[in-house]
Amino acid sequence: MPNRRIRARASLRVAVLAAAVAVLGGAAPAPDKTDPLADQKAFQASFGERFPQVPFADFANGPYAVSAPMRKQWEDIMQFPPYDFALDEGKTAFETPFANGKSYADCFANKGIGVRQDFPYFDTKTGEVATLDGTINRCREANGEKPLPYQVGLMASITAYMAETSRDKPFDIKIPDDPRARAAYEDGKEYFYTRRGQLNFSCASCHVGAAGQRLRGDILAPAIGILAAFPIYRSDWGSMGTIDRRFTSCSAQMRSEPLPPQDKSYRDLEYFLSYMSNGVPISGPGTRP
Repeated sequence: MPNRRIRARASLRVAVLAAAVAVLGGAAPAPDKTDPLADQKAFQASFGERFPQVPFADFANGPYAVSAPMRKQWEDIMQFPPYDFALDEGKTAFETPFANGKSYADCFANKGIGVRQDFPYFDTKTGEVATLDGTINRCREANGEKPLPYQVGLMASITAYMAETSRDKPFDIKIPDDPRARAAYEDGKEYFYTRRGQLNFSCASCHVGAAGQRLRGDILAPAIGILAAFPIYRSDWGSMGTIDRRFTSCSAQMRSEPLPPQDKSYRDLEYFLSYMSNGVPISGPGTRP
């Protein structure tokens, strides 16, 4: 009987959230295909109007920017950041030469220090969006090393270290004058606003329409700046996770079939969200409940 009650309450919470998101999310339809810069200005202005008490740069802190109780808990946790182990592991791995004597520094501008804010970018040579995680694995393979798993482990640690070297540097994502880049941006925008899964949610349902609302014990983060703190340590994971890990877990929570890590749709989604967040400072690595 107790388990039945728990399942019933959980189902009720999902139903209530679905109803709330349906109402709130209805106010956040996808913009028409238009100038990306116009999209960005309207997107950022909408969050400024929704949360006038939040300084623009503070959107880098996700739910902690819009919830005073959560911010207090976060400030207490940050006295002993749970991601410190990842920073140490990532720095060591980043500075350790490959078997051929080269290192990650040989694959990035500025030797990989302070470059997180420039990712993802549109690679005109490949005609696709290049993420930080994907570039790390291409670097490894070009130097005779095996690629790393994308969601956890050393990938999360290396990107944590690289994010930490870029802290406070604002996102500076560019959309070159290339129809392929514009198409990647539009694909990412379409993915963000498209409803899917058994719950019929879109990314925008939670992170635009219902941003700042409570989902069980969590506050739904605003979409602007939502990737600034990645990779993150989540209490419910008990470990670090990359952007890919969050995308796949969000898909599962919407009861939608997750895509493979670094799928083109996920990379385009990251491109769209990062471009929408231009000017928001990098705050990673981060921590979430």
